[in-house]
Amino acid sequence: MKPRFVGERVRGNGVSFHMNRLCFAVFLSLLCLTPLFADKPNVIIILVDDQGYYDLGCYGATEVETPRIDAMAGEGIRFTDYYAAAPICSPSRAGLLTGVYPRRIGMETWVQRADSTRGIHPDEVTIAELFSANGYATACIGKWHLGDADPFIPTSQGFDEHFGMYANLDPVESVYFEEGVPILRNGEVVKRPADPAELTGLYTDEAIRFILEKKDEPFFLYLSHTMLHVPLGVSEEFQGTSQWGEYGDAVQEMDHHVGRVFDTLAEAGIADNTIVIYTSDNGRGPGRNDSQPLRGKKITTWEAGIRVPSVIWGPGVGIRVGEEESAIVHALDWYPTLSTFAGIEIPDEHPIIDGRDLATLLTGQAEGIPSFEPSGAANADVILRRRWEQGIEWADHFSRKEYFNAFFYHGSHGALAAVRHGKYKMYLNPEITIYDLEADPGETTPVRVKGLVKTMRGMAVMFQEEMSRDARQAGEALPPFLLERGG
Repeated sequence: MKPRFVGERVRGNGVSFHMNRLCFAVFLSLLCLTPLFADKPNVIIILVDDQGYYDLGCYGATEVETPRIDAMAGEGIRFTDYYAAAPICSPSRAGLLTGVYPRRIGMETWVQRADSTRGIHPDEVTIAELFSANGYATACIGKWHLGDADPFIPTSQGFDEHFGMYANLDPVESVYFEEGVPILRNGEVVKRPADPAELTGLYTDEAIRFILEKKDEPFFLYLSHTMLHVPLGVSEEFQGTSQWGEYGDAVQEMDHHVGRVFDTLAEAGIADNTIVIYTSDNGRGPGRNDSQPLRGKKITTWEAGIRVPSVIWGPGVGIRVGEEESAIVHALDWYPTLSTFAGIEIPDEHPIIDGRDLATLLTGQAEGIPSFEPSGAANADVILRRRWEQGIEWADHFSRKEYFNAFFYHGSHGALAAVRHGKYKMYLNPEITIYDLEADPGETTPVRVKGLVKTMRGMAVMFQEEMSRDARQAGEALPPFLLERGG
């Protein structure tokens, strides 16, 4: 039996999604009655803040040692062309948790600070809500950054529990907190102010507690680190251990604590039934030598601003071992892909998503981005619910599959900035400029290819029309004054 929403039917041609909380609760209860797989794998997403593409040993860093993450890559898949949803914190996280371009849900602009009254709309279905409805224990540990008014906090968005911070520690955010940024447990202050030097270890302690408590049931853990965002913090044990100053020390400490998570999985006897993803929410800075050509930095749409390290591990559930994957993959893809691994079929009435189901790619059943037709992956055809109204002007220039496999870069201010189609990347402003990223990953020399401008410009136009017609609103709240809500 395919789980279904109780609410308004949503298809790919622009019917808006709206469902009240009562209907949503009924939907969740129905899903819980229809488990699709008996042996559901645990899922852990480790999201690091502001780590650059080249900032791990397995991605070419020589200034730091990251043996545990390198070993993870050696036993899993390391992506070469993986993109965050955005080059800045809040939109990036919104895209990962909902499987859609942040622009589609009104979350594309800048960040949600403590004075913000916006967040993910309560009617959106986060991956945590979907997994919770299908028998998973869920936890968000670490940084949230998607609003701290009640409708937007983790425990209102599908997570059974939250430990960490709603905000960042940098001065432009901490200014809102008279007594310092607090660490919270399910909305209650447990410490104030937060000490950046202890956060990576503290979050990992909490992650280990959750894993051990839930080891006998399937769980979804979103471990969202505050590091490596400034202000950096490094515990005494790791200070001065790298050849890259405080940032390198923080990277090495992160590696150590990632190792602790893996050790816990092994000791608990659940490593063979767990998927772990390690990635960053956006880039940090450009390459540092001739073998590291990417340029740009956080908040830009140059490659180093949004292309980030990403590794997936799960040999016990069939994920390929020790391979490098060059397919164009992005954060929106985790939603349908992980749902398939969990045995969850995304119902027809689910809000439109932009991610693709890559389960067969990750297990080696497909070479390259899989077909969108059902072929052993429960959610392979989910992306076909997106709008597809190709005008005559573009009909001879690209296919539906090519359009849905393109990646659309949005800058920190939310506007469409560039399009990637295969090996080519086209910037829209200040004038159309195309780079061959395969031959020129550093984006130094524009190319001219017959017919390519028409193709990629057509994709950009169609995408703009799709977003304008099918976009959904962010949630809005009128919360009481900041200091009256636990902050």
